[in-house]
Amino acid sequence: MTVKTLFITGASSGIGAATARAAHNAGWNVGLFARSEDKLATLAKELGARALALPGDATSLDDQTRALEKLADAFGGVDAAYANAGMGLNAAGTENGDPDEWDRMLDVNIKGLLYTAKAAIPHLKPRKGHIVMTGSAAGRTHISGSIYGASKWFVHGYAGNLADEMRAWGGRCTVVAPGMVNTAFFDEEKPDKLQPEDVADAVVFALDADPRATVREIFLMPSD
Repeated sequence: MTVKTLFITGASSGIGAATARAAHNAGWNVGLFARSEDKLATLAKELGARALALPGDATSLDDQTRALEKLADAFGGVDAAYANAGMGLNAAGTENGDPDEWDRMLDVNIKGLLYTAKAAIPHLKPRKGHIVMTGSAAGRTHISGSIYGASKWFVHGYAGNLADEMRAWGGRCTVVAPGMVNTAFFDEEKPDKLQPEDVADAVVFALDADPRATVREIFLMPSD
């Protein structure tokens, strides 16, 4: 049986690292893409021969293109890409928001995601591959003044549009939308909320679905 290969952005910690572990345990090769070279190297060493550290910046189309080419060369191709890299804001709302911070967030949350799709599709198309994106419950409801939430509304809209585009050549696209997840995104631990492993399990579920089925969206919320 051919081992499939998954490219993951934001792979150095949180949901990305948890997904790398879950996909690896499910039999996938994993390409680990993020800016934190030391963390990537540590995770790649933990996972072993079926993992490749790919340092780079999600806001650079060139970095993502080169990383995907290196991953394809290492494992003979790429079957799926997970556009997971993202960031939030410190200054909330429009009136009190920081436009420079908006620029940085939109570069990662929107342009970085677009770059993942743009760079990955040439590899995925011959294999009828799969793109997964990290959405958010914040992209499914209105939150007073939330610019971050608006960026996730884009992810949900784009994922649906891309799913229809990819369908023409047999590809699949999924958005995984969690509520509050216990990651470094928050200043304090959230042990009663979703864990990164919960989101990772949802990603692997979508990836491993029978080819006749496209899981378009998975919406996860904390039970408590």
